[in-house]
This record gives sequence, structure tokens and C-alpha cells, in this order.
Amino acid sequence: MMETNEQTPRQIVEELDNYIVGQTEAKRAVAIALRNRWRSRQLQGAMQDEVIPKNILMIGSTGVGKTEIARRLAKLVKAPFIKVEATKFTEVGYVGRDVESIVRDLAETAVRMEKQDRMEKVQEKAAEMAEERILDVFVPEPKKSQNPLGRLFSNDAEEEKPAAESTEKPKYAAGREWCRKRLKNGELEKELIEIDVEDSGKPMVGMFAGSGLEGMGDNIQDMIGSLMPKKRKKRKVTVEAARKIFTQEEAAKLVDMEEVAEAAMKLAERSGIVFLDEIDKVAVRGSSSGPDVSREGVQRDILPIVEGSTVMTKYGPLKTDHVLFIAAGAFHTAKPSDLIPELQGRFPIRVELTSLKKEDFKKILTEPQNALLKQYKALLATEEVGVEFAEDAIDRLAQLACEVNEQTENIGARRLHTLLEKLLEDLSFEAPEKKGQQIVIDAAYVDKKLADIVINRDLSHFIL
Repeated sequence: MMETNEQTPRQIVEELDNYIVGQTEAKRAVAIALRNRWRSRQLQGAMQDEVIPKNILMIGSTGVGKTEIARRLAKLVKAPFIKVEATKFTEVGYVGRDVESIVRDLAETAVRMEKQDRMEKVQEKAAEMAEERILDVFVPEPKKSQNPLGRLFSNDAEEEKPAAESTEKPKYAAGREWCRKRLKNGELEKELIEIDVEDSGKPMVGMFAGSGLEGMGDNIQDMIGSLMPKKRKKRKVTVEAARKIFTQEEAAKLVDMEEVAEAAMKLAERSGIVFLDEIDKVAVRGSSSGPDVSREGVQRDILPIVEGSTVMTKYGPLKTDHVLFIAAGAFHTAKPSDLIPELQGRFPIRVELTSLKKEDFKKILTEPQNALLKQYKALLATEEVGVEFAEDAIDRLAQLACEVNEQTENIGARRLHTLLEKLLEDLSFEAPEKKGQQIVIDAAYVDKKLADIVINRDLSHFIL
């Protein structure tokens, strides 16, 4: 099983700072929650089971970094992570996704992570076995020719066989070593060979995967797959591609899936993170004459999972007592107090994310490791077009993002994507014809492309 991350809250915040601008309070909250989870594992006996994770409720408009904080956090600690939207689920008995599918999805993610982790550990052995399979294609083992009636009528065939083998074996061994040497030197990488691979085609059981019978399709596929032999098909590929295919197949054979499933369940139970987005959309606003199917009913079904329950998955039972739940929503029209009291009590850590300002937009454009301007520069560099953004252009883009968010709907940092796409639309189209050119984008260029649209509110609503 993967090692538990032992970073301090300060180290976690510093790592998140590399990808997310601002929102220090939210970063501190998730860092503390994560460290408390580590602290609970250091406890002994019954106390360890009693201390449950402190779930988090993030409040903030779209595009301010709620999802990104949760996703980066999960990557940082190598924890199974899933993002689900509360609006996709319905109360038991109604058409829609069953809330228990959240836990089943978490189990699938954990198994996939654990399997990948174990396959990486046996890559060296798998690569050796893959090479032997490639050699089998180039230098197949000599077939033993035998007369089927020889055993009945004569012993001559038995006497001749050792002599035939004694001449074939040295040739076979010599040919194999010669081929192995060429493989090591990379001389055969582009050679086309015909190989046998597993047929990935799945049984037609999609009819069982409808609403209300969620997961049945997958279970039936697994059952059929275990009963029937795996089909194989011929493929013509290069030696380079064959090596990758064979290495993956051999690595999968070396991994014990029963052990993977057992370790994955422990990993999901102790380190799993579930991000419940749009939780405000299922909050009950005002008085209601009865439980609302799309709101209160969903909350009441989510509650047992958040409180801690055992859900059956195809890999075995998964307890959610120590799974960390991070709920998020804009809460423009609803308030956290509109959630049912029982659910409110399960999210003791409340953090409000602030709206982004001009300085934040400037930092988002330039500072993170995957900053937007760096991405666009890299994309256009593939066409051998150099792009530089002047300081006044960055300042102007940040200013325009603020103005459009104020004038229209506030979509946070996502506004920068719409602005940049419009700004670079012509350049992206003409890039193949501008090979070798160096283009500097300044404030005048930004105003030329965007100013008219920003000023015209009607256009802004539709374009930006």
C-alpha cells in the first residue's frame, strides 16, 4: 500500500501555493484537516477509531479555486480522489444516480491507483519478460515433429529425436542471442512484427447498466470475463510498440489482484477524499410542505455516507467513517444553514473563499507552475512562433477580467480563459504561416482585440 504523506501543514500550503493563487485561509483549513488525519493514525487502540476526519465546507463563487484546492491536495498526498456533483443524485426510489455510487467510484479509483503503483514496482521484471516474448516472435522455438502413429508401430522416432534436437538447439540458442544483441542495441525498434494481444472487446451488457441497476453491468462483465477464456487477436506493430504492450501485460500478470483489492480498500478507507460539488443546489430554501426529491431527499441519502457507513463494492465492503468529505458551493441564493441540521453538523470546518481581485488575476497569469500564459506560449511554440506578453498587456488583461466579472456573471479565474482565447484567436489561426516569427503582445494589442467587446455589454454577455 502507498505510504501515507507526512508533510506538515506549512509544507502542504507551500506546495499548494505553486498551483493556486491566494485563498490562504482555505489552504490552511485543508492542510490542518489532512494533518489531523495523519495525527489520528498515530493514536493507539480504540482512540484511533473514535477520531474521525473533520469534514470541510467551502463557500465561494465559481472559478475561485475550490475544486483545484481539493484536486491538488489529493495529488499531493497520493490519495484516492473523486469529484461528484450533488445535483446528479436523487433520493432512493427515483430515477437518477444512487448516492452509494460515490463510494463505489472511490473504490474503483483506489484499486486503479494501487494496481498502477504495484505495476510500476515490477516494471523491471516485466520488461525482461517482454523482451523474451519479442524474441519468441523473431526466433520461435523449434517445433517437435513427431509421427502420431510412431508410438504404436515403431520406436525409431524415439531414437531419432535426440539426434534431431542436438542439431536444432545450438542453432536456436545462437539465433536467439544474435537477435537479443540487436534488440539491446536498438536496431530492431522500427521493425514490424505480428503479435498476439488480448482482445479488449467487452460483452454487450449495456442494457443492464440503466438507472436503478447501477453497477450491474460491470459486475456481469466481470463475472462473464472470469468464466470465459480471454480472447486474443493478431496485431501488426513495431517492436517499440510491442515492448510497451508486452511490458504492460506481463506487469499485470505479476500483480496479485486480490492483494491489490485488499490494500486498495484500506487506502480508500483511511486516505480517500470525496469532493461534493454544488452542495448548495440541494439545500432547501425556505419552508417546504414535504421532503423535496431533488433537495432534502438527496441530503438525507448523502448523510449516512458522510456520517460513516459500510457500502458493498465489487472489491468488498468499504467503510466511510474515515473518508474526508469536502463539500463546496457558491451559496448565492441558499445559505449553509439551509442544509438539513444533521448534514450541517458533519461539516465543522467552514471556510469562505474570497473573490479574485486584479492582483490575483495577474498572479494567476504568470506565477503558478502551469500558469495560463506559459501554457499558451508552449502551444504556439509547437508552431515555431515565439510569443511574449509585455507587463502592460498582463496588467490590462487582469483589469479586463475584473471588469467583465463585475458587469456580467462572476466566473472567477475562468474568465481569463475566455479572454485569452478571444485575444489569441487570430494568432492561433495564422500560426502555421508565421513560423519563425517573434510576436510581442502589449496593451495596445489587447485593446485592439478586446476593448470593443468589453465596452459593449451585450456582446460581453455572449462572447466573454
